Formats: sequence, C-alpha cells, structure tokens
Amino acid sequence: MQASFNKVKNRRIIDLINWGEDYFNKNDFESPKQEIEWLLCDLLSYKRVDLYVNFEEIVTLAKFEVLKKWVKKRLKRMPLQYITGNTEFYGNKFFLNEDVLIPRQETERLVDLSLQCIKMIDKPNILEVGTGSGCISISIALKREDVQILSVDISDQALKKAKENSDYHKTLNVNFSKIDILNEVPNGKYDMLISNPPYISQKEMQNIMIDVRDYEPKMALTDFQDGLSFYNRLSNIGPGLIKKGGYMLLEVGLNEHPEKVLSIFDSKGYASLDFFTDYNNDKRVLKVKI
Repeated sequence: MQASFNKVKNRRIIDLINWGEDYFNKNDFESPKQEIEWLLCDLLSYKRVDLYVNFEEIVTLAKFEVLKKWVKKRLKRMPLQYITGNTEFYGNKFFLNEDVLIPRQETERLVDLSLQCIKMIDKPNILEVGTGSGCISISIALKREDVQILSVDISDQALKKAKENSDYHKTLNVNFSKIDILNEVPNGKYDMLISNPPYISQKEMQNIMIDVRDYEPKMALTDFQDGLSFYNRLSNIGPGLIKKGGYMLLEVGLNEHPEKVLSIFDSKGYASLDFFTDYNNDKRVLKVKI
C-alpha cells in the first residue's frame, strides 16, 4: 500500500482521482472511479461535480493521510459508509457505525408510503420496529412535525446511534426504547407500524456480498432462521397494536420472500394487503390495512 501511494506524485484532486481509479481497478472493484470519488467527496465535503470544478486543488497532507487510511480499510471491503461514518438517506445526513445497518435507497420507498398513509391523519402516532440508525423515523419526523413516533430496537448500541442522529436533526417528536419485539409488546395503540425487519434467511446469509456479510450487524440482517420470524410475530400482535383503519408497512426481501410474507398475513385473515414496488420495480413494501 505504501509503495502504491508513493506513485502519487502530487496531491491535486485530479491526480488522486486518477490514481484511485487505477488502484481500485487493479484490486477488482466493480466501480473503481466511484470508490475514489466517494472517499474524496466526504474527505473534502464536496459534491461530485466540485471535484472536477476544483480539480487542481491540492489536498492537504493531513487529509491525504486520512485518505490513505480510508483506502486501506476499503481494500478489506469495509463499506464506504462505515469508513466515512455517515451516509445520505432521504436527502438527510445520518451517522453510522458497524452497530447499525447501512440505509439503502430502496428503503426510502418505505418513507414515501408512510407519509402517504398518514397524509389525512392529524397528529399521527407511529411505532417503528427495529429502528437501527433511526433513519426511517427521523426522515418521517422531519416531514411531519405533528407526528409522534416510538422507535424500538433490541440493540443498545443501535439506539445510541439513533439518538445521536435524532439529536443532530433536532427531532424532538421521536422517542427511542429498548424492546425485544419477538417477546415483548409496546404499550399503546398506533395509527401505523413501520418496519424494515431482518429478513435474510440463515441459508441466504452464506451468499450475500462480503461487504455486507462481514461488516453489517447480523442481527439487523437475519433472524437466524427462515427470514420470516418478524412477519409472523407482527401479524400476531398487529391487531392489538394498531388502531382500526390503521396500517402496517413492512419492507420485504427479494425473489420468493414477498409471496411468503403475503401468505403469512393472508393465513391470519388480513383482508387488505397490497405490495408496492421500489425504484428497481421489485416488490419492496407490503401495506397491511387493519
């Protein structure tokens, strides 16, 4: 690695982009240019276009040292979002570490649909199950200041990070609580329950990307069974938690997973069940009306 960085003759942004693209390409990264652009954008607090507008700017030695450390971590396939400690979700900045799942663009669909469902409800009361970084609840709260959200998670460390993000965005209408939803039930009745639960099966975990499998928290990815445990549980406790006429919005997995989830709710007598696709046209969110 050190020998490789010695090939960087000077520290202009354009030189670092060219070096990084070549270096990531030689190490078999799928999108080598995007890798170095992402790191430089965060390092310099620039948008991508700024890199090229300011291509002759010299990167300070201190920042160059940080970049070297980041590249070393990325070579081990640590996700970029964990390296830089933040990401963007629904147009907002969220801080991350390896205690929380990295927010995906597909999950923004869950926020869109949540806002649609509560559009006509005054002062809606929402329960989020498995909040992780808090990105879903906080994104909703920033759009609807009259909402009250209880965000629960089993992980103390995840709740700590979610609270940090909530404090950063000053969302006073989101409260966090440690609850094991598979064995406990929160108090109260809600207009809506939202969740992006662990839905990768134990079997599928063996085949997912190294970046995900080796770094993201396993308890946020899988139920260590068939990927359906949380849907079974929510289908059982839903009627007791959600007001009549309210909703459950649940993110689902790919391939056969959506139909398996659908059959769970269908078998429990839920009559109003609708799937909504994400931006890739995959079935992504199940809307259950109570």
